[in-house]
Amino acid sequence: MSGAVLRFSCAGKGCNVMSDSSRLLGNQRPGYGTLQRDADKSRMEVTGYQTKTWRVALCHACSVLTAGLLLVLFHWKPSLEVQAKCKPCALGQADWVIIRDRFGQCFTTRVHTEALGEGSLEHHPGAKLEDRRSSIAIGMSDEEESRDTIRLHEKEEKNILRYYLFEGMRYIWIERRQAYCKVSVLDEGWTCADLHLSQAGLDQQDHNTRRKIYGPNLIEVPVKSYARLLVEEVLNPFYIFQVFSIVLWVCDAYYYYAACIFLISTISLGLSLYETRKQSATLQNMAKMSVGVRVHRPSGEEMVVSSADLVPGDCISLPTDGMLVPCDAALLTGECMVNESMLTGESVPVMKTPLPAGSQAASTIYSPEEHRRHTLFCGTQVIQAKSYVGREVLAVVTRTGFCTAKGDLISSILYPKPVSFKFYKDAVKFVLFLAILAFIGTLYSILILVKNQVPVGQIIIRALDLVTVIVPPALPAAMTVGTIYAQNRLKKQGIFCISPPRINLCGKIRLVCFDKTGTLTEEGLDVWGVVPLENNHFMPIVHEPRCLPAGPLLYSLATCHTISLLRTQPIGDPVDLKMVESTGWRLEMMEEEEGELPAFQQFGTKVLAVMKPPPEEEQPRDRKHQSPVGILRRFPFSSSLQRMSVLVKLPGEASAHVYIKGAPEMVASLCRKETVPVDFSQMLRHYTTDGFRVLGLACKPLSTVTTFEEALQLPRDSVESSLTFLGFLVMKNVLKPESAPVIHLLRNANIRPVMVTGDNMLTAVNVAKSCRMVEPEERVIFVNASPPSHDKPAALKFILAEHSQGEEQPEGLHRQDGCFVQPQPCHFALNGKSFAVVCEHFADLLPKILIRATVFARMSPDQKTQLVCSLQELNYCVGMCGDGANDCGALKAADVGISLSEAEASVASPFTSRVANIECVPTVIREGRCSLVTSFGVFKYMALYSLVQFVSVLLLYTINTNLSDFQFLFFDLIITTTVAVLMGRTGPAQELGVERPQGALISILVLGSLLLQTALLITVQVLSYFITISQSWYVPLNSTVTAPQNLPNYENTVLFCVTGFQYLILAVAMSKGYPFREPLYTNVLFLVVLILLFGLMIWLTLYPLGFPKTLLKLQGIDDLNFKLLLLGIAALNFFAAFVLETALDHGLLSCLRKLRRKKVSKKLFKRLEKELSQQQPSWPPLNEPLFATPKMSIAVR
Repeated sequence: MSGAVLRFSCAGKGCNVMSDSSRLLGNQRPGYGTLQRDADKSRMEVTGYQTKTWRVALCHACSVLTAGLLLVLFHWKPSLEVQAKCKPCALGQADWVIIRDRFGQCFTTRVHTEALGEGSLEHHPGAKLEDRRSSIAIGMSDEEESRDTIRLHEKEEKNILRYYLFEGMRYIWIERRQAYCKVSVLDEGWTCADLHLSQAGLDQQDHNTRRKIYGPNLIEVPVKSYARLLVEEVLNPFYIFQVFSIVLWVCDAYYYYAACIFLISTISLGLSLYETRKQSATLQNMAKMSVGVRVHRPSGEEMVVSSADLVPGDCISLPTDGMLVPCDAALLTGECMVNESMLTGESVPVMKTPLPAGSQAASTIYSPEEHRRHTLFCGTQVIQAKSYVGREVLAVVTRTGFCTAKGDLISSILYPKPVSFKFYKDAVKFVLFLAILAFIGTLYSILILVKNQVPVGQIIIRALDLVTVIVPPALPAAMTVGTIYAQNRLKKQGIFCISPPRINLCGKIRLVCFDKTGTLTEEGLDVWGVVPLENNHFMPIVHEPRCLPAGPLLYSLATCHTISLLRTQPIGDPVDLKMVESTGWRLEMMEEEEGELPAFQQFGTKVLAVMKPPPEEEQPRDRKHQSPVGILRRFPFSSSLQRMSVLVKLPGEASAHVYIKGAPEMVASLCRKETVPVDFSQMLRHYTTDGFRVLGLACKPLSTVTTFEEALQLPRDSVESSLTFLGFLVMKNVLKPESAPVIHLLRNANIRPVMVTGDNMLTAVNVAKSCRMVEPEERVIFVNASPPSHDKPAALKFILAEHSQGEEQPEGLHRQDGCFVQPQPCHFALNGKSFAVVCEHFADLLPKILIRATVFARMSPDQKTQLVCSLQELNYCVGMCGDGANDCGALKAADVGISLSEAEASVASPFTSRVANIECVPTVIREGRCSLVTSFGVFKYMALYSLVQFVSVLLLYTINTNLSDFQFLFFDLIITTTVAVLMGRTGPAQELGVERPQGALISILVLGSLLLQTALLITVQVLSYFITISQSWYVPLNSTVTAPQNLPNYENTVLFCVTGFQYLILAVAMSKGYPFREPLYTNVLFLVVLILLFGLMIWLTLYPLGFPKTLLKLQGIDDLNFKLLLLGIAALNFFAAFVLETALDHGLLSCLRKLRRKKVSKKLFKRLEKELSQQQPSWPPLNEPLFATPKMSIAVR
């Protein structure tokens, strides 16, 4: 198979090969571990179009004829414009492309061309001879291919670069694959040896060619001018509707009303423009970076160039006092301490070491993810750089612009994953439903107005006016009110949110994944002790490592770390710091200027750093360590290898030693069998079961290495093999005090907690038990899956935790149908290896396992992301809570990602909590539920307010009158707007219940409530109208003229009073608190405003005085009994509305639930849970291996 793989990578330098030219081929190798774009991000369909002059002319003509309407349409749907002006063609000839991404969104972008001149990318040092011709064949085919096709413009055609920009990324046309590929594809096949060869740098011509191909090294955030933003905003359908409404109202003589709405719209528009502009400017400043960088050229000279001119392949020199990294680069020489908090939210500086060189480097393909400990990511801060052999610290640029880690991050903020939430889709359908009502009302009003012999112009204005009544102009604003209040409340509690629409999603969370270290447990670990070996047997634990005798075990604790000094302050991984602190040894870095010679004389070679034993007075009496230890080379910890190692030298000894620490199972597998004690697993289990974090230690002498230079040439795998096992380092990982209560709270609320960690399985299970993810009476079942070997298929086995040691089954469990009967409920626990095997070979069982799995151990960052996506496929709404560093992918993939970090907006996730414990999870869920219910309440209120006005206006049309200008203003501004805005201020309920709020607007409950309330409204309005005309003092209005000429009149005044009360009654009925919000009386401001408005309405009904009376055009009524009757009707309406809502909520819901029982759930996980609970015999079968059916699949890796 390897031959085929090689052929592919030579043919395409790592770009996938697909024959269909209309597909865009993105890189499939996962991107940056820190910020992984969704794996499918690159799956987009691209179609090419060629401009036709006659079509363009025709479009211009139509735009003029339609008075610019066509342009507005093109603005709303740019793909239409391209389809109208161009005709489809082959991608290679296209000058426009339409891109459809994986969410089904359409984008258009222009194809640019540029002449490359004579230069080509052939001569980069890594290009193999046969590959030089084709290392980049952009606008030209290979000679063989083009021999039989006659090319007319051979000369001009020679080197033309065709590319387009999409979401900041450059995609270039690669002739040989007839496809547009991300520009980063060109350097994807680079091996580590190629990169080491680039130390010489690029000559000027090469550099210029690449600069044209890769474009400038800038992450450009477009900041639009106010004029442009204004045009875009005004062409929004909502604002066009506003303009249309204002014009209508002016025609209909509602001058004051039109002026007020115009003023309010202008102010809100201005604010929104300012806010948008401010956000993009902030982001632009965050992304903008231009620094001077020293670049090497093959002639040996050094130039200082602007970072914007860097291209992949440039060799840059890093200053010793550090710098802001302007691109992604692979470190070639020296060591760097880097602060990566901008990308990961992780404040601990990371040590970066040079890219592996030597024999294996030629075969290792460089990947930023695999070699992240050797990669400097764009946007991170190098705190200090140290060179080894008196030279500079060099790095070679690997990615620039939007292809970098920082570019990825900025583009994920600029172009976020669209939040698909049923509520928003339903809201649109709902507005359409209102529009249909408006249409019916319009037809009715036209009939009535024609019957009343109203002039045609007046009929048209009146009919259209109804449309503006029923679609409330404040709806979009009102919908987001709940979310904005929730966002501000979260901010006060130290939780920041960069994606407000996700707050509503929080209300639907069903399952939350937690990282273990730093999330459920404390960040730092305390050293509990060391378990040494003697004669291949474990000795009792030593709690004070500084009491150990001088020897390999003590030296491994003192040297096996990546700690560095920053202004005499040790910095590095908390585990390393604690370990070194426990030995009492001190680190001294070797500065270039001083301290070089004594160390050199002492060790006989240059060293990176020296570990000095503690001063004599601090050492225990019987142990005196004099000799220091020199560190020659470090291989940093990598989560995929689960280990780290160092090469050290003792004074007076010729050969070096290697010390290694890592996951005990991993370390033991690298040791010689005879050095690992027989009771290894038993001892390991003894500590991990108690929840300790255990690290294995091992060593071996390296006779081949005597000097610093030799140490630099050694490949990592030859160092980390056939070692001697030394013992265990046992660390105590304390559970945060908040973890257990929060997990208990979530389980009581029927929200499933899941633990995803990189730690050992038994440690993870122990933590799961101590934080009550697994209660004492619940069983744990290990899922063990082994990959297929050459003679056996993949196997899967379920083992009860108590008996996982492989002991015989106790008598207590009796066998039945070859399966042990186990009491419910049970929790599955599996590790990363088993998870990978299950995903690949037991895909049909994966959903069943995921339904029951609670603990995932030894998971790599990519697997965490994969797990979150697999859970989403089961229709779970997934929350993820982690500390940012290696959970970035998962935090982004989850519906709601909460990262615990200091940064205010960690780019890793939509939510960031300053308080580093998981109490933020129930808080966010409660706020989400509250915000969702508020959005529903406000939405129903706005819909009903439109219906109230609609009904009253239709009634008044029937008798040829209408509401007055100031009556409209009074209702719309003084009553509804204040009420709708203040309604959302109610905070979330204190307890987290089992119930979840509804997510669908278009459901029996919501529509039922709306229809019944509307029926009630109509009844009350019609009733009060008929009571009015039956009064003895009633005088009919003058129906020969229309409003406002026949105002004031009795009918108008009565309807004004009744509907005024209805608006307020609805506000109270729609803002009920229980069970997701606090009761209404806790929202004091809302309560005060309601009381004032009720008072105002009662006053206007009973005793309207001069000024308000003439302003609102109210007819005086002298009959006090009648006015009291009106108040009685309002009170009755209030009572009925309340009874309706409560009956719907309680009675109807329970009836519905009884009927629902028979209906199958739409959620896949609910169906699976039901199926599992009914399965006989109970699943899973314990201790029986299941084998995968061999598939005819050739895995090409």
